[in-house]
Amino acid sequence: MTIQEIRKLFAYNAWATNRMFDALTRIPEADYRHDLKSSHRSLHGTATHLVAAEKIWLSRLVKKPETALTTEQDAPSLQLLKKTWEAIAARTARFVSKLDDNSLEGSLEYVTTEGKKFTNSLVQILQHVINHSSYHRGQVAAMIRQVGAEPINTDLITFFRHVGR
Repeated sequence: MTIQEIRKLFAYNAWATNRMFDALTRIPEADYRHDLKSSHRSLHGTATHLVAAEKIWLSRLVKKPETALTTEQDAPSLQLLKKTWEAIAARTARFVSKLDDNSLEGSLEYVTTEGKKFTNSLVQILQHVINHSSYHRGQVAAMIRQVGAEPINTDLITFFRHVGR
């Protein structure tokens, strides 16, 4: 995988997550908070988890690792969560813009929130971040349907169609 491909995937990730937040702004608060029996209970819980994971991975990548995930109490409203996401997305874009093809094969040793040590290549970690967020955006889309609303399409091909190659 090349740095150009990674940059394109991170541009897609930001586009798709922004669209997810746009869809969430149309959901009534009661539905946004309702326990839908998903892995992170509510739409707020799932969106918070997505943002928290991107934040903690970024902290590891920039060598300032955090030890705990952002919680729903840290971002108690959709507006605050979106602001947190926007700051993370901007910092992530800056980080990715400084990478080159050679840096992708470098490795990163990190400690999980459970205290386990791992080492992975940078490209593996970056691919994981994209995959993880896509997975949870899919959950959010299904949950939005559960509350009777229409999610926004965040498919990769839709991104290519909207922003071009």
